[in-house]
Amino acid sequence: MKVLSIIPARGGSKSIPKKNIVDLLGKPLISWTIEASLNSKYISKTIVSSDDNEILEISKKYGATPYKRDVNLSGDYIKTEPVLLDVINNLEEEYDFLILLQATSPLRNFEHIDAAFEKFFESNNEALISVYEPDHSPFKAFTVENNGVLKGIVNDEYPFSPRQLLPKAYYPNGAIYIININTFLKNKSLFISKNTGFYIMDKNSSKDIDSFIELQEVEEILMSRSF
Repeated sequence: MKVLSIIPARGGSKSIPKKNIVDLLGKPLISWTIEASLNSKYISKTIVSSDDNEILEISKKYGATPYKRDVNLSGDYIKTEPVLLDVINNLEEEYDFLILLQATSPLRNFEHIDAAFEKFFESNNEALISVYEPDHSPFKAFTVENNGVLKGIVNDEYPFSPRQLLPKAYYPNGAIYIININTFLKNKSLFISKNTGFYIMDKNSSKDIDSFIELQEVEEILMSRSF
């Protein structure tokens, strides 16, 4: 069984300049994800795909295999799947499973990764994504119809129902995506309808960095864990 880990990390970022290598407690942000990947007992190879030479040099320093992606795969609106396919289609080795790890999820560690793999391997699912349970149920939300009238996002009873009576709901946190690699090559998607399992993470570990405020929040969590 061979598992390929891919960490996409383009150079451009509007929210935080050079976000993927911004300092987080004395280390570049991406290093936290590289170390988590390398420490997993299931991952065979860890590749960082980037258009940025500085990111690739730092990734190599921390033990990942750098992969220079084409500039055409580095725009603001490029989806993740073509970036993954670019790496897979240019490898000489073959792998059984693929895991996508986002560099902006530094609180996801190797223990989360290994636990997610164990749940995936115990199931009959073709894919798995990590999720967290939100404080407020999305079933209580409304949409607005064309005539400007509110309508319950599922029905008109849920917005006024006690939380305990509502179905369980989860949000993807972007930290872990696992999929059978042949399934991914066939479907070109990380989500397989009716056959994607889930791994629940706590809200703190699910934090994704997209602003300086979120970066500070993650720093505070990491510092509190060190005591």
